[in-house]
Amino acid sequence: MADLVDVDALRASFVTHPPTTAGGSVRWVDVEHHASLPSTNRRALELARPGLVVLADHQSAGRGRLDRGWESPVGASLLLSATVPVPATGTGWLPLLAGLAVARAVREVAGVRAVLKWPNDVLLPADEDRKVCGVLCELGSAPGRAPVVVVGIGVNLTQGSDALPVPTATSLALAGAGSVDPTALAGAVLRHLAVAVDALVAGGDAAAAARASYRGACDTLGREVRLQRTGAPDVVGTAVDLDDDGRLVLETAAGERGAWAAGDVVHARREPVGP
Repeated sequence: MADLVDVDALRASFVTHPPTTAGGSVRWVDVEHHASLPSTNRRALELARPGLVVLADHQSAGRGRLDRGWESPVGASLLLSATVPVPATGTGWLPLLAGLAVARAVREVAGVRAVLKWPNDVLLPADEDRKVCGVLCELGSAPGRAPVVVVGIGVNLTQGSDALPVPTATSLALAGAGSVDPTALAGAVLRHLAVAVDALVAGGDAAAAARASYRGACDTLGREVRLQRTGAPDVVGTAVDLDDDGRLVLETAAGERGAWAAGDVVHARREPVGP
C-alpha cells in the first residue's frame, strides 16, 4: 500500500512554498514517515528537535485532549505532529491557533468551510457541525536543546460513519469534500501553523491579529454553552470572550463571569431562523 503522504513532495513544498516569511522562527527542516506508530506525538517528544514533522499512516495509541484514547483505520486520517518553539508569552494561545491553522488548511485544500469550537476542535457546518479534527499540544525537551511544543493533529479524511468513534465525529468525505490530496493538506496545515506560531513569537500587533483571526473563526463565542469539567460541576453560560491566556470567558445567567483554561464545551443548538 502506498504511503498516504508523499514525503518527498512535502519536503519540496517547504522550499517552493516557504511556510513563513523571512525572519520567522519556524522552519520545517526534517520529516519522518512511519507506516504505523503508537503515537506521532510520542515520537516527536522523544526527539524534541525544532522543525521536526512526524507522519504516520496509522497510530495504535493516539491520544486526544484530556488524555482520551484515539485510533483511526489505516490510511483514513492525516496524522502528524510538528515541533515548534515555545513562545515567550501567549503560550496558552498556541493550541487555539493550531486549530485555526487546520481550519484554514481544510478550507484551502478541501474546499469545505470549517469553524472552531473552543479550544481547537475543527467542526464542519456542512455536516451539522460534527468534528473532523482535534489538536493536542504537549511541551517537551531533549538534553542540550531548548524546549519545544509538539503540536499533534489528526484530520479525518475518508471514514464512513460506521468507522467513526462517536456520532459527533465526521470526515471530509462525509462532508462532501470529494477527493482530498493528503500531501497538499499536510503542506497547508504546516504552512498555516508556521505563520500562526511566528505571530505569537513576534508578539505585539502580529499576535493581536492572530488572536483576532481565531475569534472570527470561533463558533463558540456568542453562544450559550455548557462547559463540562473533570471532577467539577458543569458551568452553563454565554461564551463572551477569550482572555489574554486564551481561556474561555463565560457569563452566567446571574451575570457572574469566570475564565476557564480546560473543559469540554457543548454548544446549545441555534434556534431556527424564519417561519
